[in-house]
Amino acid sequence: METSAATGAPGMFGHRQRSVKRKRWGGLRQQWKLLGLFEIDEQHEFYSLTCMMKEGLAAAIQSTIDNPAPTDLSDEDFRLELTKIHKNFTMETFAGPVFASFRGSLGMTEQEYQQSLCSENCYLQFISNSKSKADFFLTNDKRFFLKTQNKREIKFLLSNLKIYMEHLKKYPHSLLVKFLGVHRIWIPRSQKKYFIVMQSVFYPDDRINARYDIKGCEVSRWTEPTPEGSQIIVVLKDLNFEGQFITLDRQRSWLLQQMEIDTDFLCRLNVLDYSLLLAHQPLHHDERHQGLSFASLIVRTKKSVYSGSSPVDASAAAVPGAVLEDGTSLPLSESHNGLKLTQAEDTLSSSSSQACPEHAGSGCEMAELPDFKAQNRRLLPNLKNPLHIIDGPEQRYFIGIIDIFTVYSFKKRLEHMWKRLRHPRRSFSTVSPQTYCVRLCQWVQDHTK
Repeated sequence: METSAATGAPGMFGHRQRSVKRKRWGGLRQQWKLLGLFEIDEQHEFYSLTCMMKEGLAAAIQSTIDNPAPTDLSDEDFRLELTKIHKNFTMETFAGPVFASFRGSLGMTEQEYQQSLCSENCYLQFISNSKSKADFFLTNDKRFFLKTQNKREIKFLLSNLKIYMEHLKKYPHSLLVKFLGVHRIWIPRSQKKYFIVMQSVFYPDDRINARYDIKGCEVSRWTEPTPEGSQIIVVLKDLNFEGQFITLDRQRSWLLQQMEIDTDFLCRLNVLDYSLLLAHQPLHHDERHQGLSFASLIVRTKKSVYSGSSPVDASAAAVPGAVLEDGTSLPLSESHNGLKLTQAEDTLSSSSSQACPEHAGSGCEMAELPDFKAQNRRLLPNLKNPLHIIDGPEQRYFIGIIDIFTVYSFKKRLEHMWKRLRHPRRSFSTVSPQTYCVRLCQWVQDHTK
């Protein structure tokens, strides 16, 4: 009887074998406790979900292609919820015109965005050692991250979306991660899933030879590196970086000040536990030791950003130091504190004041304008992700601040008290927003030169 069953159904036996192998493989992936990228093919548990996400995103982005975002966003645009019903699910898009306008300010067309998110190529699953229960997906070209979030985190983001956008408009070279869309997908007989789309800090990732997640503390901040030659992607932590430096030379002062600006903004939002993502790769030989000649300025400031005007506006440079449409550049000269104005002062003053019209009488007082203009002026590599990239003399660094949703709540205050007892005289992540801000800035100052 048993022999008959085994020999009479070889297909079923083979299917069971493959099923067992898949389970073993899935188990091995969990046992590794390492980070890695896995293609979400038809056998993957998230294949159905990601196919629905693609279909929903394609329709949502098509709406912004057919109905471009208005030049002047209203309060209603920030509260807008667009619902589209599909065959097997429903997709909701939050503040669609706001994010479409922001994507345009980054020099990204809606067609380009749609192609990357909705191509026939499979998404990649990013296996993370994050304590959160979020699922991480990457587009196949690794340009955009999709991350599931809980309702509380989404509510926090949407309630602070306006001041987040105002911050990026005032400081277009901010290190904060660029959120590009917020959505909710509902599948019948299943829970609603919220997810965000954001620009990957580590793009393009070819030749990156080390990745770090920095919080500026020491408790639980070590990750076992992979053996040399391993293809597994591991994001290392603070203690792994000890003894190393981010070598930037002339751009160091810019980074230190931008860190202070961005972390002060997060402190005012009363958040903590965010991370500074850091990666590096060696520069090609012809990219090294470039002087700040007029010619190199044209090459290295080819792409710049200013929310509120087209990145390819031929009438004026969007951000001080940007290259104009005809290939000419606004002349700049180097100084101790960064790039200062020369004969283009009037043009740059106009551009910078446009970047902060609503703050002209407060945050952008005349005494602060020189620093404000200098901070919005830096050399950008000619890449699709230039805002998160800073070139040093020998290395190219990818830098960005992520995970900005953890509010310093009563629960976090209790956690802080518990960790003080558990880890006396050691630094840990759960501290007040002000302490967290100062400590992370100090870490950057101590590890740059």
